[in-house]
Amino acid sequence: MTSLSIFPVEGIPELREGDDLAGMILDGAELEDGDVVVVAQKAISKIEGRVVHLDGIEPSEQAREIASADESDARRIEVILREARRIVRLRPPLVICETEHGFICASAGVDASNTPAPGTLVLLPVDPDGSARQLRDELRARGGVDVGVIVTDSFGRPWRRGTTDVAIGASGVTVLDDLQGEHDPIGYELHATVIAVADEIAGAAQLVSGKLGRVPVTVVRGLDVRGDGRATDIPVPPELDLFR
Repeated sequence: MTSLSIFPVEGIPELREGDDLAGMILDGAELEDGDVVVVAQKAISKIEGRVVHLDGIEPSEQAREIASADESDARRIEVILREARRIVRLRPPLVICETEHGFICASAGVDASNTPAPGTLVLLPVDPDGSARQLRDELRARGGVDVGVIVTDSFGRPWRRGTTDVAIGASGVTVLDDLQGEHDPIGYELHATVIAVADEIAGAAQLVSGKLGRVPVTVVRGLDVRGDGRATDIPVPPELDLFR
């Protein structure tokens, strides 16, 4: 049986563009080889400058039309449309989109909570897998530790209430554990079982970090999940998507 521990990295302040997140993590935690460093997407987005000020946004006619159905801020809707590859479902003010990364989520990942200041929105990183890889490289080079990194965001689930954190970026970890061809204890061969390892780690870490506690980084220890998966491999390919 595997046992694991999850603990927060304390002392990380409100982040700004260009901040040294790797240094803050190394100052706040004694990392060990095999640890998985789980980082909230907003932490990555803020240091990468993925913050938009609404004052500079001019809404399109489509944004105004969507916003008028529920008295939403048309500027926020415009930012969502700019970040979306396509709109999947629309019930104002809820806009479910597919992002350029291939993720299907509310508001194309555009978020007004836990932003640096009123009147700002935080966008998803341009390349979350690349962000995870860069942070992992910095931790290895400066801390001498071989860790995995997962970048997470809160997603809703079809047919189930509530949100859970999932992996949108990953480096140095197995994101999917394909058990097809394996046999269960009574000899049954598994034909379609793939475990969403990175998503499970993300959800477990969120239980420690919380939603409102401003704890952007946690460390998961005790799992052997080293690998070379990417979080952008997790979405179901269009040709296999039964709901597209």
